[in-house]
Amino acid sequence: MLNKIDLARADLNLLVLFQAIMEERHVGRSAERLNLSPSAVSHGLGRLRKLLGDPLFLKTPRGVVPTDRATELAEPVAEILARVRRVIASAEPFEPARSTRRFTIGAPDAVSSVFLPPLLEKVRRVAPGIDIGIRQLLPRQGEPSPFLSWTDCLAGLEARIMDVAVLPFDDLPLRFAVDTLFEEDFVVAMRAGHRFAGDPSLEAYCAMQHMVVSNNGDPNGFVDRVLAERGLSRRVALTVPNFIFGLAVLAETDLISAYPRRFLAMYGGRFGVVGVDAPITLGRFNINSIVPKVALMDAGLAWLVGLLKQAGCS
Repeated sequence: MLNKIDLARADLNLLVLFQAIMEERHVGRSAERLNLSPSAVSHGLGRLRKLLGDPLFLKTPRGVVPTDRATELAEPVAEILARVRRVIASAEPFEPARSTRRFTIGAPDAVSSVFLPPLLEKVRRVAPGIDIGIRQLLPRQGEPSPFLSWTDCLAGLEARIMDVAVLPFDDLPLRFAVDTLFEEDFVVAMRAGHRFAGDPSLEAYCAMQHMVVSNNGDPNGFVDRVLAERGLSRRVALTVPNFIFGLAVLAETDLISAYPRRFLAMYGGRFGVVGVDAPITLGRFNINSIVPKVALMDAGLAWLVGLLKQAGCS
């Protein structure tokens, strides 16, 4: 932890230098990247070592390797610099056609896969210098409350780890601005020619072997809660970490799975995976863009939210 004296004499450029060396793992290449001489980088590294009380990088025949302390600092330093860059960028008049900003959007993979293609096409046409980063968001496993299951994502949004979150969630505190991008519901996905398509009854559904998309391998999902309300259950024979990988599995097996309708319509055909309406109502969700209201004072972010809404309506 830096004390007040250290902060008073700290130079933000030293953090830029730290990030460059961390990524390049070589003093000479870092110097070229920063348009500095190798001696200037070495001098700056010496100041940084003294400031942080650690060697940070150790010499090897091929460059340098980070110490445990440097590895520990890499992510927080990157977040600090990203925030500083956003502050500086937001202080300038925002012109999409000339901007070179990077925006980070957080969303579950089945959601980002739907809005991303039309969003990228719009960005390419009106703001070709802007870059987009996608951050994978997941609900808290085993949490029955929709609000609590997404609390971690909302905290990350307020900490500005991402600029916008796109979530299947409505009941938000008033401090957030919410725009509905599209509606989504779930169908039963399976390979083309699967016998369930000929008998999509509730009895047949419960008798099938199921696949669940679960990042941590937890087989219990919202479908199980819906079935339990009717005194029913199913066998989850497999969990997979994401929806795209799941399509490849469904294409080669007799497993079935609950899949978002829009996502399956966009990507199922590439794998020979089709969908039929579920024999039980699995719910309908608004897919919303979520931003802290105070953040919308940033003209660039307000522009991105508007573009997301256009992409969601495509």
